[in-house]
Amino acid sequence: MTPPEIERAFESHEAFDVADDGYDLTTTVFETTITAEQPLDQDRHDGRIAITVFLPTLSAATVDDVADVVEDGWVETLERRLEDVFTVAGTDTHEEPRVERDEDVVRVHLEYVAWDADDGVTDAKALVEFVEGTYAQGIIPGYEYRGEAAALLESARERGQGAGNEESGTPL
Repeated sequence: MTPPEIERAFESHEAFDVADDGYDLTTTVFETTITAEQPLDQDRHDGRIAITVFLPTLSAATVDDVADVVEDGWVETLERRLEDVFTVAGTDTHEEPRVERDEDVVRVHLEYVAWDADDGVTDAKALVEFVEGTYAQGIIPGYEYRGEAAALLESARERGQGAGNEESGTPL
């Protein structure tokens, strides 16, 4: 059961939607599952938040074939980069990030204590967006992408073209 303080914070935050299994972040192209649990009676925090972000593997995100050695190296690099994920969060009470991989999906699991419900929800948004940005950094040039990876690339292109049309923008 979601603690009432955290439920209120998620439902009042414009970036989250209520889902059957918790909450979804609407500002990311990736599927997310975010849940919260009641603290134990003796704990003095608003709850524990668990996040799972579902990312396509490199081979699932590309139209092209990807060699196993490239896929393995890509996942290892993603795992190393995600070691710093909690640097964007206010909480300092968290589990180490866990990354699980099967043929088509990489699941990133993040769990932390929300000492304050509003801060915990703000942390959830920042953490998922860090995972998305880390994934985007790992997009390897030279492949044709589809799905979420293609959407990230298209969004970056649009932002880049929009910045190039602004008179006060910094030239590249």
